[in-house]
Amino acid sequence: MEIGAEEPRVFEVEPLDGESLSHFLGRFRRENYLTSSQLGKLTGLGAVVSRWEKFYFNPFPTRQELEALASVVRVNADRLADTLLPKGVTMKPRPIRLCAACYAEVPCHRIEWQYKDKMKCDRHNLRLLTKCTNCETPFPIPADWVQGECPYCFLPFATMAKRQKHG
Repeated sequence: MEIGAEEPRVFEVEPLDGESLSHFLGRFRRENYLTSSQLGKLTGLGAVVSRWEKFYFNPFPTRQELEALASVVRVNADRLADTLLPKGVTMKPRPIRLCAACYAEVPCHRIEWQYKDKMKCDRHNLRLLTKCTNCETPFPIPADWVQGECPYCFLPFATMAKRQKHG
């Protein structure tokens, strides 16, 4: 038997409907005890993984890059493509936006919140938040959303819905 011939054991994580790539990568990394740079090495993509977590998609991920990521995270490349922007849609990587009412229903960051022209949640008719409603700290990148709360005052994202204004 060859030493090191086995494939590394991976805890599989499925992307949620509408979830952003940044949020998915953060969940996958935490489940598998990986840093961004370690995942970059495993995929052969290097620092590109870290750029994607920050919503820097210029140049846009190629099919080959998605296939490389898919082989490590064990998710179909087409499913990973769903975590990105649709063709013809532009996005704003900052500020990170959130609909706390949506987050209360399904705790994940949705890619549509970062669309350039998206200022409100169509589902709840609420303006998207760009900072904590308690301490006004801007939201970190979704890959870093470990507990679903403000990293400074620890207010849960789901409870911020009470202070969201109607769109």
